[in-house]
Amino acid sequence: ILAQGLRDLGFSVELIIVDDGEPVGEALSEAINRKVELIITSGGTGLTPRDLTPEMTSRFIEKPLPGIAEALRIDGITQGIPTASLSRAVAGISKETLIINVAGSAGAARDAIRVLSPMLLHAIDQMKGGDH
Repeated sequence: ILAQGLRDLGFSVELIIVDDGEPVGEALSEAINRKVELIITSGGTGLTPRDLTPEMTSRFIEKPLPGIAEALRIDGITQGIPTASLSRAVAGISKETLIINVAGSAGAARDAIRVLSPMLLHAIDQMKGGDH
């Protein structure tokens, strides 16, 4: 769902599937070093001991963008999903890469594309020095 939604927005999508924890950090590092414009992770944002995606992502974030993760949580809550408030997702910029964590459910993926689509291209343009 995320991949197709991003393709529909004009992004080239490369799917990388790794276990949570250190493999997420390794995949993020590799993509950042390749100067990928956008990374959206799916899953690993909950409360279980294995859910470490926010911690791995935070290692790389130089400019936090808390409003993005807040928008995703608020959207879930206003859609009648109170457990959206339990998401520990983070978002921010690392070098030239925008990174956004999204919860792992199909519904979260659909909602994320709807919430993010109006802002993704603008955010990437601003990262490259574009106008507000």
